[in-house]
Amino acid sequence: MKFAQQLVVNYLRARLNMISLVSPRRAAVKAFELFCTPLRRSRKQPPAIFDQGEALSFTLEGITIRGHRWNHPQPRKALIVHGFESSSKNFDRYITPLIRKGYEVLAFDAPAHGNSGGKQINLPLYVRTLQEINQRYGPIQSFMAHSFGGLALVHFIETIPHTADTRVALIAPATETTSAIDSFFRFLDLRPTVRTAFDQLIFDLSGVWPAHFSIRRAMQQVQAQVLWLHDEQDELTPLADALKVRDDQHPQVSFVITQGLGHRAIYRDNKVVKQVIEFL
Repeated sequence: MKFAQQLVVNYLRARLNMISLVSPRRAAVKAFELFCTPLRRSRKQPPAIFDQGEALSFTLEGITIRGHRWNHPQPRKALIVHGFESSSKNFDRYITPLIRKGYEVLAFDAPAHGNSGGKQINLPLYVRTLQEINQRYGPIQSFMAHSFGGLALVHFIETIPHTADTRVALIAPATETTSAIDSFFRFLDLRPTVRTAFDQLIFDLSGVWPAHFSIRRAMQQVQAQVLWLHDEQDELTPLADALKVRDDQHPQVSFVITQGLGHRAIYRDNKVVKQVIEFL
């Protein structure tokens, strides 16, 4: 971590813990805002394939969502779903191979990411975004997602009618929201009283506790064929969470465990790209 970043983290840690002495609830609200706010947004030029796509946009809850579509119209459609602090342009290497398979390809930037509007994102908002994309440009039969996008995608899939013909490729998905929150609280070293208030805040906002936002739970409602790729050295989405889903022995879910790719290099790996394209 760079020195300037460390200063910001130290400031936030001290400020939130100071607020918690007066009001754990108020500190939890501030922590939740930070948890939902991407601190980085890529402004790099998109790869050339994006110049060949049809630019699309729509408004959801006052937020402009922007994306692209290629090879329209085709009977089978594939959607690329990116993760937290990422964007659709990071997945360009999947687009041309899917077009060659004869698929129509869709890729959008989530709220507060890439070229889309907004400043914050949470799981229910991402799920509603996927629902709107499917309603406007679907029906979509093939999906691939990375990291937080995988968590959103599985929660989306459980809300729509689908069959075993639906294909879902998950690359290093964020399996358990509770694990992400645990990591966030360890990083900021926040008091247990703030964590209790944080969980209560999520319940008050959504009507369910954080443990509900779980791929392991949602997978009970998924009939789609699923290819799950995860690396042993993933530093952000623990393999241990994924292994619990594997232990549930869903017959429609196939696992591939890689080594040495970590959380981000895995979706750029040529072998992984080939496996995903062949599966979809």
